[in-house]
Amino acid sequence: MLLGSAVAESRATETHIDRGNPRPWGVDSETGRLTHLLLSPPTHLAMVPCNAVTRDSLARGLSSCAASAGAQHRALVSRLEAAGVECRLVPPKPGLADLAFTRDSVLMTPWGLVELRPSEPHRRGEPAHLTAALRRLGVESLGAVDEGRVEGGDVCLLRPGLVMIGISGERTDEAGARALGRIFERSGWRALYTRIDPRYLHLDTQFTLVSGDCAVACLETLEPGFAGTMADLGIELLPATPGEVDRLEANLLSLGGRRVVAPAGETRINRTLRRRGFDVIEVEIDQFVRCGGGVHCLTMPLARNAPLP
Repeated sequence: MLLGSAVAESRATETHIDRGNPRPWGVDSETGRLTHLLLSPPTHLAMVPCNAVTRDSLARGLSSCAASAGAQHRALVSRLEAAGVECRLVPPKPGLADLAFTRDSVLMTPWGLVELRPSEPHRRGEPAHLTAALRRLGVESLGAVDEGRVEGGDVCLLRPGLVMIGISGERTDEAGARALGRIFERSGWRALYTRIDPRYLHLDTQFTLVSGDCAVACLETLEPGFAGTMADLGIELLPATPGEVDRLEANLLSLGGRRVVAPAGETRINRTLRRRGFDVIEVEIDQFVRCGGGVHCLTMPLARNAPLP
């Protein structure tokens, strides 16, 4: 069952994002209209066997191709910009093989950027590198999570005032999740915590919001009680299967306004979303999927406008 956390008494810090700011950094949901996004080219992408998907890819004899990954990433950026999203690219850095998965190492909150604490040794240099690059763009850091381990793929801003954090015990542990939760609670938000199987890496491989009241979710891999908690919040769940989770087909990015970026292919999930009236923007990302990451993993929102249906 999902574990709730009491709302912090202090509400001294407003959760409202100042839309009049010429640099309107801030995110308070997963489904507001996306205006600014953080990405990093996959120049040094490598198949590090630190998750089940990559280990399976290697066992099947698959390899990553820097040229193909670069072309797919450029196409992703092009599709996003055509959809009205301003993409900010952080330069790659030797030794940071997974830097392209910008979602995991930093998190934009309604009040500013927070440095997270990746669990894998090869990823621990990412938060400082991303933060320094963003500072040059005028994005200031609020500071860093100072204990445990927590990665952005386990964080879901369900709606203004409510964050959910997945705890696998590996990529995100109890201490890291609670430390991040307290940052939100100090500003009057409520934090929910949900247990996830480390086999599936992050929460966002199994659950992603596609609108304010609808999400794609694999109830076979999520904990008992998850569906009931979402129903109580008025969030309808479109089912995904464990196989679709393994193929990163449920790892989706909402642009707001019922527009969703998804891995290319005539997948069942893409067909379901279109039948439900969503505009599905497909992108080829197989070079990243074999490394264990999808569309949501590759993108870290810097700014969203007010949530849309």
